[in-house]
Amino acid sequence: MKVVDVTLYHSSIPLHTPFKTALRTVTVAESVMVKITCDNGISGWGEAPPTHVITGDSLASIRYAVDTILRPVLIGADLFAYASIFEQIEKVIVRNTSAKAAVDMAIYDCLAQAAKQPLYRFLGGYRSRIENDYTVSVNDIAQMQKDAKVYQANGFRILKVKVGKDTAEKDIERVAAVRKAAGEDVLIRLDANQGWTAKAAVHAITQMEEMGLQIELVEQPVAAHDIKGLKYITDHTATPIMADEAVFSPQDARRVLETGAADMINIKLMKAGGIYQAVKIANLAQNFGVSCMVGSMIETKLGITAAAHFAASHPAVTRFDFDAPLMLSDDILEGGIHYEGNGNQITFPNQPGLGITSVNESYLHVIDKERSG
Repeated sequence: MKVVDVTLYHSSIPLHTPFKTALRTVTVAESVMVKITCDNGISGWGEAPPTHVITGDSLASIRYAVDTILRPVLIGADLFAYASIFEQIEKVIVRNTSAKAAVDMAIYDCLAQAAKQPLYRFLGGYRSRIENDYTVSVNDIAQMQKDAKVYQANGFRILKVKVGKDTAEKDIERVAAVRKAAGEDVLIRLDANQGWTAKAAVHAITQMEEMGLQIELVEQPVAAHDIKGLKYITDHTATPIMADEAVFSPQDARRVLETGAADMINIKLMKAGGIYQAVKIANLAQNFGVSCMVGSMIETKLGITAAAHFAASHPAVTRFDFDAPLMLSDDILEGGIHYEGNGNQITFPNQPGLGITSVNESYLHVIDKERSG
Protein backbone atom coordinates (compact mmCIF):
# COMPACT_ATOMS: atom_id res chain seq x y z
CA MET A 1 0.00 0.00 0.00
CA LYS A 2 2.15 2.83 -1.35
CA VAL A 3 1.41 6.54 -1.11
CA VAL A 4 0.81 8.17 -4.49
CA ASP A 5 -0.49 11.59 -3.45
CA VAL A 6 -0.64 14.01 -0.52
CA THR A 7 -3.19 16.81 -0.78
CA LEU A 8 -3.48 19.75 1.60
CA TYR A 9 -6.61 21.79 2.30
CA HIS A 10 -7.43 24.80 4.42
CA SER A 11 -10.65 24.75 6.45
CA SER A 12 -12.31 27.54 8.40
CA ILE A 13 -15.47 27.14 10.50
CA PRO A 14 -16.87 29.77 12.92
CA LEU A 15 -17.60 28.83 16.52
CA HIS A 16 -21.15 29.50 17.68
CA THR A 17 -19.75 30.94 20.95
CA PRO A 18 -16.24 32.32 21.61
CA PHE A 19 -13.93 29.89 23.43
CA LYS A 20 -11.98 31.66 26.18
CA THR A 21 -9.02 30.43 28.24
CA ALA A 22 -6.17 32.03 30.15
CA LEU A 23 -4.11 31.88 26.95
CA ARG A 24 -6.44 32.93 24.14
CA THR A 25 -9.91 33.58 22.75
CA VAL A 26 -10.99 31.63 19.66
CA THR A 27 -13.90 32.56 17.39
CA VAL A 28 -13.02 30.58 14.24
CA ALA A 29 -11.65 27.04 13.97
CA GLU A 30 -8.99 26.96 11.29
CA SER A 31 -7.07 23.87 10.24
CA VAL A 32 -4.86 22.33 7.61
CA MET A 33 -6.44 19.08 6.41
CA VAL A 34 -4.23 16.37 4.92
CA LYS A 35 -5.44 13.66 2.55
CA ILE A 36 -3.13 10.75 1.76
CA THR A 37 -4.02 8.61 -1.27
CA CYS A 38 -2.59 5.12 -1.82
CA ASP A 39 -2.11 3.01 -4.93
CA ASN A 40 -4.86 0.60 -3.83
CA GLY A 41 -7.47 3.37 -3.84
CA ILE A 42 -7.56 3.89 -0.08
CA SER A 43 -7.46 7.49 1.17
CA GLY A 44 -6.83 8.65 4.72
CA TRP A 45 -7.50 11.98 6.40
CA GLY A 46 -5.77 14.04 9.08
CA GLU A 47 -6.11 17.50 10.62
CA ALA A 48 -3.76 20.08 12.12
CA PRO A 49 -5.16 23.23 13.77
CA PRO A 50 -2.67 26.05 14.41
CA THR A 51 -2.37 26.66 18.16
CA HIS A 52 0.36 29.28 18.33
CA VAL A 53 0.30 29.76 22.10
CA ILE A 54 0.69 26.05 22.88
CA THR A 55 2.43 24.19 20.05
CA GLY A 56 3.94 27.20 18.26
CA ASP A 57 2.47 25.99 14.97
CA SER A 58 0.79 28.31 12.45
CA LEU A 59 -1.17 27.63 9.28
CA ALA A 60 1.89 28.60 7.25
CA SER A 61 4.31 26.45 9.23
CA ILE A 62 2.02 23.42 9.13
CA ARG A 63 1.58 23.76 5.39
CA TYR A 64 5.33 24.12 4.79
CA ALA A 65 6.23 21.21 7.06
CA VAL A 66 3.80 18.81 5.37
CA ASP A 67 4.22 20.05 1.80
CA THR A 68 8.00 20.49 1.72
CA ILE A 69 9.49 18.33 4.48
CA LEU A 70 7.12 15.42 5.10
CA ARG A 71 5.76 14.87 1.58
CA PRO A 72 9.08 13.45 0.25
CA VAL A 73 9.07 10.94 3.11
CA LEU A 74 5.55 9.84 2.19
CA ILE A 75 5.43 9.69 -1.61
CA GLY A 76 6.21 6.14 -2.69
CA ALA A 77 6.40 4.86 0.89
CA ASP A 78 4.77 1.56 1.80
CA LEU A 79 2.43 2.33 4.70
CA PHE A 80 2.67 -1.21 6.00
CA ALA A 81 6.23 -0.24 7.00
CA TYR A 82 4.71 2.48 9.15
CA ALA A 83 7.18 2.19 12.05
CA SER A 84 9.99 3.16 9.69
CA ILE A 85 7.91 6.02 8.26
CA PHE A 86 7.12 7.43 11.69
CA GLU A 87 10.77 7.26 12.70
CA GLN A 88 11.71 9.18 9.54
CA ILE A 89 9.03 11.77 10.26
CA GLU A 90 10.56 12.33 13.69
CA LYS A 91 14.06 12.74 12.27
CA VAL A 92 13.49 15.00 9.23
CA ILE A 93 12.07 17.89 11.26
CA VAL A 94 12.04 18.68 14.97
CA ARG A 95 8.93 19.83 16.81
CA ASN A 96 6.21 20.83 14.24
CA THR A 97 4.02 18.38 16.12
CA SER A 98 0.71 19.49 14.59
CA ALA A 99 1.92 18.84 11.05
CA LYS A 100 3.24 15.44 12.11
CA ALA A 101 -0.06 14.64 13.82
CA ALA A 102 -2.11 15.34 10.69
CA VAL A 103 0.08 13.03 8.62
CA ASP A 104 0.05 10.40 11.39
CA MET A 105 -3.77 10.41 11.54
CA ALA A 106 -4.05 9.96 7.78
CA ILE A 107 -1.58 7.05 7.82
CA TYR A 108 -3.48 5.29 10.61
CA ASP A 109 -6.76 5.90 8.80
CA CYS A 110 -5.33 4.13 5.75
CA LEU A 111 -3.87 1.26 7.78
CA ALA A 112 -7.10 0.54 9.64
CA GLN A 113 -9.08 0.70 6.40
CA ALA A 114 -6.68 -1.82 4.84
CA ALA A 115 -7.22 -4.04 7.91
CA LYS A 116 -11.00 -3.55 7.54
CA GLN A 117 -11.22 -2.47 11.20
CA PRO A 118 -12.38 0.71 12.94
CA LEU A 119 -9.25 2.49 14.09
CA TYR A 120 -9.93 2.02 17.82
CA ARG A 121 -10.09 -1.75 17.27
CA PHE A 122 -6.99 -1.72 15.07
CA LEU A 123 -5.14 0.04 17.92
CA GLY A 124 -6.36 -2.27 20.68
CA GLY A 125 -10.12 -1.90 21.04
CA TYR A 126 -10.18 -1.42 24.80
CA ARG A 127 -13.62 0.25 24.87
CA SER A 128 -16.33 1.21 22.39
CA ARG A 129 -18.09 4.01 24.29
CA ILE A 130 -16.67 6.99 26.18
CA GLU A 131 -18.14 9.79 28.29
CA ASN A 132 -17.41 13.33 27.14
CA ASP A 133 -17.12 16.54 29.15
CA TYR A 134 -17.98 20.13 28.23
CA THR A 135 -15.80 23.17 28.79
CA VAL A 136 -16.97 26.24 30.68
CA SER A 137 -14.99 29.14 29.22
CA VAL A 138 -13.50 31.70 31.58
CA ASN A 139 -15.95 34.62 31.69
CA ASP A 140 -17.67 36.80 34.25
CA ILE A 141 -19.25 34.80 37.04
CA ALA A 142 -22.84 35.23 35.88
CA GLN A 143 -22.02 33.93 32.40
CA MET A 144 -20.10 30.95 33.77
CA GLN A 145 -23.01 30.05 36.02
CA LYS A 146 -25.42 30.32 33.12
CA ASP A 147 -23.22 28.14 30.91
CA ALA A 148 -22.78 25.51 33.62
CA LYS A 149 -26.54 25.25 34.09
CA VAL A 150 -27.11 24.84 30.35
CA TYR A 151 -24.46 22.13 29.98
CA GLN A 152 -25.72 20.28 33.05
CA ALA A 153 -29.30 20.45 31.72
CA ASN A 154 -28.02 19.05 28.40
CA GLY A 155 -26.86 15.90 30.15
CA PHE A 156 -23.18 16.60 30.79
CA ARG A 157 -22.07 15.06 34.09
CA ILE A 158 -18.51 16.39 33.74
CA LEU A 159 -17.59 20.06 33.36
CA LYS A 160 -14.10 21.33 32.61
CA VAL A 161 -13.89 24.85 34.03
CA LYS A 162 -11.29 27.26 32.67
CA VAL A 163 -9.45 29.39 35.24
CA GLY A 164 -6.10 31.18 35.48
CA LYS A 165 -6.95 34.38 33.64
CA ASP A 166 -7.13 36.71 36.64
CA THR A 167 -6.19 36.33 40.31
CA ALA A 168 -6.45 33.08 42.20
CA GLU A 169 -9.04 34.69 44.48
CA LYS A 170 -11.21 35.53 41.49
CA ASP A 171 -10.88 31.96 40.27
CA ILE A 172 -12.04 30.64 43.63
CA GLU A 173 -15.16 32.79 43.29
CA ARG A 174 -15.74 31.51 39.77
CA VAL A 175 -15.42 27.87 40.75
CA ALA A 176 -17.66 28.26 43.79
CA ALA A 177 -20.31 29.89 41.60
CA VAL A 178 -20.07 27.13 38.98
CA ARG A 179 -20.38 24.46 41.68
CA LYS A 180 -23.49 26.17 43.05
CA ALA A 181 -25.02 26.43 39.58
CA ALA A 182 -24.17 22.89 38.46
CA GLY A 183 -25.11 21.11 41.68
CA GLU A 184 -23.34 18.43 43.67
CA ASP A 185 -23.77 15.58 41.18
CA VAL A 186 -21.64 17.15 38.45
CA LEU A 187 -17.94 16.32 38.31
CA ILE A 188 -15.86 19.50 38.04
CA ARG A 189 -12.27 19.56 36.79
CA LEU A 190 -10.24 22.77 36.44
CA ASP A 191 -7.83 23.86 33.72
CA ALA A 192 -5.60 26.82 34.54
CA ASN A 193 -3.74 26.75 31.20
CA GLN A 194 -0.47 27.76 32.94
CA GLY A 195 -2.17 30.78 34.50
CA TRP A 196 -1.05 30.50 38.14
CA THR A 197 2.22 30.58 40.03
CA ALA A 198 3.02 27.55 42.16
CA LYS A 199 2.21 29.33 45.45
CA ALA A 200 -0.98 30.86 44.06
CA ALA A 201 -2.07 27.43 42.83
CA VAL A 202 -1.49 25.81 46.24
CA HIS A 203 -3.41 28.63 47.90
CA ALA A 204 -6.34 28.41 45.48
CA ILE A 205 -6.57 24.62 45.48
CA THR A 206 -6.28 24.41 49.27
CA GLN A 207 -9.00 27.02 49.67
CA MET A 208 -11.29 25.12 47.33
CA GLU A 209 -10.60 21.90 49.22
CA GLU A 210 -11.51 23.59 52.52
CA MET A 211 -14.69 25.00 50.94
CA GLY A 212 -15.74 21.51 49.91
CA LEU A 213 -15.98 22.36 46.20
CA GLN A 214 -15.08 18.76 45.31
CA ILE A 215 -12.69 19.39 42.43
CA GLU A 216 -11.76 16.21 40.58
CA LEU A 217 -8.41 17.48 39.28
CA VAL A 218 -6.50 20.61 38.31
CA GLU A 219 -4.83 20.71 34.91
CA GLN A 220 -1.53 22.49 34.20
CA PRO A 221 -1.65 25.15 36.93
CA VAL A 222 1.82 26.58 36.14
CA ALA A 223 3.98 27.37 33.12
CA ALA A 224 4.86 24.41 30.93
CA HIS A 225 8.58 24.57 31.72
CA ASP A 226 8.09 24.84 35.49
CA ILE A 227 8.40 21.18 36.44
CA LYS A 228 9.63 22.07 39.95
CA GLY A 229 6.57 24.28 40.43
CA LEU A 230 4.30 21.54 39.15
CA LYS A 231 5.81 19.07 41.61
CA TYR A 232 5.52 21.60 44.45
CA ILE A 233 1.77 21.87 43.80
CA THR A 234 1.38 18.09 43.50
CA ASP A 235 3.21 17.58 46.80
CA HIS A 236 1.28 20.27 48.70
CA THR A 237 -2.34 19.60 47.69
CA ALA A 238 -4.73 16.69 48.05
CA THR A 239 -6.43 17.36 44.71
CA PRO A 240 -4.87 15.41 41.80
CA ILE A 241 -2.73 17.52 39.46
CA MET A 242 -2.59 16.86 35.72
CA ALA A 243 0.27 17.82 33.40
CA ASP A 244 -0.81 19.12 29.99
CA GLU A 245 1.47 21.63 28.26
CA ALA A 246 4.37 20.22 30.28
CA VAL A 247 4.13 16.96 28.29
CA PHE A 248 4.57 16.94 24.53
CA SER A 249 6.87 13.97 23.98
CA PRO A 250 7.53 10.59 25.59
CA GLN A 251 10.72 12.16 26.97
CA ASP A 252 8.64 14.90 28.65
CA ALA A 253 6.31 12.27 30.05
CA ARG A 254 9.19 10.26 31.48
CA ARG A 255 10.60 13.36 33.21
CA VAL A 256 7.23 14.16 34.81
CA LEU A 257 6.59 10.55 35.78
CA GLU A 258 10.04 9.86 37.23
CA THR A 259 10.02 13.05 39.33
CA GLY A 260 6.42 12.60 40.47
CA ALA A 261 5.67 16.11 39.22
CA ALA A 262 2.04 15.31 38.41
CA ASP A 263 -0.58 12.70 39.22
CA MET A 264 -1.95 12.45 35.67
CA ILE A 265 -1.09 13.37 32.09
CA ASN A 266 -3.19 14.96 29.37
CA ILE A 267 -2.20 13.55 25.98
CA LYS A 268 -3.06 15.54 22.87
CA LEU A 269 -2.21 14.39 19.38
CA MET A 270 -1.22 17.93 18.41
CA LYS A 271 1.38 17.98 21.18
CA ALA A 272 2.61 14.41 20.77
CA GLY A 273 2.87 14.53 16.99
CA GLY A 274 0.19 11.91 16.42
CA ILE A 275 -1.00 8.52 17.56
CA TYR A 276 2.33 6.70 17.19
CA GLN A 277 4.00 8.90 19.82
CA ALA A 278 0.82 9.17 21.92
CA VAL A 279 0.80 5.39 22.37
CA LYS A 280 4.35 5.60 23.74
CA ILE A 281 3.24 8.21 26.30
CA ALA A 282 0.22 6.16 27.34
CA ASN A 283 2.37 3.05 27.70
CA LEU A 284 4.83 4.95 29.90
CA ALA A 285 2.02 6.26 32.08
CA GLN A 286 0.56 2.78 32.39
CA ASN A 287 3.95 1.44 33.50
CA PHE A 288 4.04 4.08 36.26
CA GLY A 289 0.43 3.37 37.29
CA VAL A 290 -0.66 6.83 36.13
CA SER A 291 -3.91 7.47 34.29
CA CYS A 292 -4.31 9.83 31.34
CA MET A 293 -6.80 12.13 29.74
CA VAL A 294 -6.90 12.57 25.98
CA GLY A 295 -7.85 16.09 25.01
CA SER A 296 -7.68 18.32 21.96
CA MET A 297 -7.25 21.81 20.61
CA ILE A 298 -10.10 23.62 18.85
CA GLU A 299 -10.48 21.02 16.11
CA THR A 300 -13.21 19.78 13.81
CA LYS A 301 -14.71 16.33 14.14
CA LEU A 302 -11.99 15.02 11.85
CA GLY A 303 -9.13 15.52 14.29
CA ILE A 304 -11.32 14.71 17.28
CA THR A 305 -12.35 11.43 15.68
CA ALA A 306 -8.71 10.36 15.43
CA ALA A 307 -8.04 11.40 19.04
CA ALA A 308 -11.14 9.59 20.29
CA HIS A 309 -10.21 6.37 18.48
CA PHE A 310 -6.80 6.46 20.15
CA ALA A 311 -8.34 7.25 23.54
CA ALA A 312 -10.78 4.36 23.28
CA SER A 313 -8.01 1.93 22.40
CA HIS A 314 -5.80 2.27 25.50
CA PRO A 315 -6.50 1.20 29.11
CA ALA A 316 -4.36 4.00 30.59
CA VAL A 317 -6.77 6.60 29.19
CA THR A 318 -9.60 7.14 31.65
CA ARG A 319 -10.77 10.68 30.87
CA PHE A 320 -11.94 12.22 27.61
CA ASP A 321 -12.18 15.87 26.53
CA PHE A 322 -13.72 15.98 23.07
CA ASP A 323 -16.21 18.84 23.09
CA ALA A 324 -14.54 21.04 20.44
CA PRO A 325 -16.78 19.98 17.51
CA LEU A 326 -19.85 20.79 19.64
CA MET A 327 -18.65 24.41 19.71
CA LEU A 328 -18.61 24.77 15.92
CA SER A 329 -21.40 26.29 13.85
CA ASP A 330 -21.35 23.37 11.38
CA ASP A 331 -19.90 19.90 10.88
CA ILE A 332 -17.15 19.37 8.34
CA LEU A 333 -17.74 15.68 7.70
CA GLU A 334 -20.20 12.79 7.56
CA GLY A 335 -19.27 9.76 9.60
CA GLY A 336 -16.54 9.71 12.21
CA ILE A 337 -17.41 9.44 15.88
CA HIS A 338 -21.04 9.70 16.89
CA TYR A 339 -22.15 12.14 19.59
CA GLU A 340 -25.17 10.74 21.39
CA GLY A 341 -27.78 13.00 22.92
CA ASN A 342 -26.28 16.46 23.21
CA GLY A 343 -22.75 15.12 23.02
CA ASN A 344 -22.06 13.72 26.48
CA GLN A 345 -21.59 10.18 25.13
CA ILE A 346 -19.40 9.16 22.19
CA THR A 347 -19.66 5.92 20.22
CA PHE A 348 -17.72 4.65 17.22
CA PRO A 349 -18.84 3.62 13.73
CA ASN A 350 -18.35 0.12 12.41
CA GLN A 351 -16.77 1.47 9.24
CA PRO A 352 -13.03 0.85 8.89
CA GLY A 353 -10.46 3.49 9.72
CA LEU A 354 -11.82 6.76 11.04
CA GLY A 355 -15.19 5.92 9.56
CA ILE A 356 -15.37 9.07 7.44
CA THR A 357 -17.95 8.71 4.67
CA SER A 358 -17.69 12.19 3.15
CA VAL A 359 -16.13 15.60 3.77
CA ASN A 360 -18.04 18.86 3.32
CA GLU A 361 -15.94 20.44 0.59
CA SER A 362 -17.68 23.80 0.97
CA TYR A 363 -15.41 24.34 3.98
CA LEU A 364 -12.25 23.20 2.19
CA HIS A 365 -10.02 24.64 -0.46
CA VAL A 366 -6.88 23.08 -1.85
CA ILE A 367 -3.77 24.97 -0.80
CA ASP A 368 -1.24 23.09 -2.90
CA LYS A 369 -2.88 22.95 -6.34
CA GLU A 370 0.43 22.70 -8.12
CA ARG A 371 1.10 19.38 -6.38
CA SER A 372 -2.35 17.92 -5.76
CA GLY A 373 -2.79 16.50 -9.24
